[in-house]
Amino acid sequence: MSLLDLAAVLAGLLAAAGAVVGVAGVVGTTRPPRPPSALQQKARRWWTGPGRTRHEQRNHQAKLIIAVVSAAMTWLLTGWPAAGAIIGVAVPGVPWLFAAGRIEKHAIARLEAVEAWTRRLADIVARGIGLQQAVVATAATAPQLIEQEIRDLAARLQAGVDPIAALQQLADDLNDYSADQVIAPLMLHVTDRGEGLHEVLTGISRSIAAEIEMRATVDAKREGPRFAVRFLTGMTIMLLAYGVLNPHYLQPYGSMLGQLVLLFLAALYIGLMTSVRKLSLPPKRERLLPPTGVGSMGAPA
Repeated sequence: MSLLDLAAVLAGLLAAAGAVVGVAGVVGTTRPPRPPSALQQKARRWWTGPGRTRHEQRNHQAKLIIAVVSAAMTWLLTGWPAAGAIIGVAVPGVPWLFAAGRIEKHAIARLEAVEAWTRRLADIVARGIGLQQAVVATAATAPQLIEQEIRDLAARLQAGVDPIAALQQLADDLNDYSADQVIAPLMLHVTDRGEGLHEVLTGISRSIAAEIEMRATVDAKREGPRFAVRFLTGMTIMLLAYGVLNPHYLQPYGSMLGQLVLLFLAALYIGLMTSVRKLSLPPKRERLLPPTGVGSMGAPA
C-alpha cells in the first residue's frame, strides 16, 4: 500500500469518527452520565484552583496560561527545556511564596469578622428575637469580609430554605473550624429550640477573640521564616538574571547532563522553599462540621 493510499484510509477513518462524534453530540446517547473520575476531578481542581469565587478562579487560570506561555517562550528562545520548566513553575510559584503572610493576615481578619457577627447575633437573640429573624437582621450590618455569605444565608432563610441546610451551606461557604463552632449551636437550636443561645454565642465569641489574639501573636513571630523565603527567592532571581545577562555563567548547564543537574537543583530549592513556607503558616484544622455531601446534619423527621 502506498503512502497516498494510507493517507486516504486515515482520512476516511477520521471523517467517519468525526461524523459519529457529531451525531452523538447532537442526538445524545442513552448511556447515563458517569461521575467524573479521580483524574478528571484533580485536573478540574488544578484548573480552577482553590478560589471560591469566579474572580479568584479566573485569576488562577490566567496565571496558569501565563506560566505555560512563558515556559514555551523560554524554551524556544534559549533552547533549554529545563529553563522552560523552571520559568513555568516560577511564574505562579514566586507570588505563591510571597503570599504566605497575606494569607494568614487575611484569615485572622476573616476570623475577626466572624467574631463580630457572632457577638452581634448574640445581642439580637438576647432581645427575644427568633434565630431566623436575628440572622436576617444582621445581614445589613455584617462585616465586609463575610458580608456576602451572611446575606446569602439571610436570602435562603427568607426564601423558605430548610434552616439546617441553609446553615450547612454557610458553614461550607466560610470553610473554617472556628466558624463551625458558631454554626453548630445554631443548627442544634433549630432542632430543639433550647434556651441559652445568647450565653452560648457570647461564650463562643469570647473564645474566638482569644484565638484571634493568640494567632496574631504567633503570626508576628513567623515573620522571620517569611522574610527568609522572600530574601532567598529574591537572591535566586537576581542570580538567574545575572546568568541571563552573562551567558558564559550558565554555559556548563547547556549539556544534557547539565540540564538534569539544573532540574535537580531547582527541585531541591522548590522543596526547601515549600517546607519553609509551610513552617510560616499555622496547620489547618479539620472542619468541625463535615462538608455537604460527606455527611451533614439534617433536620429532624
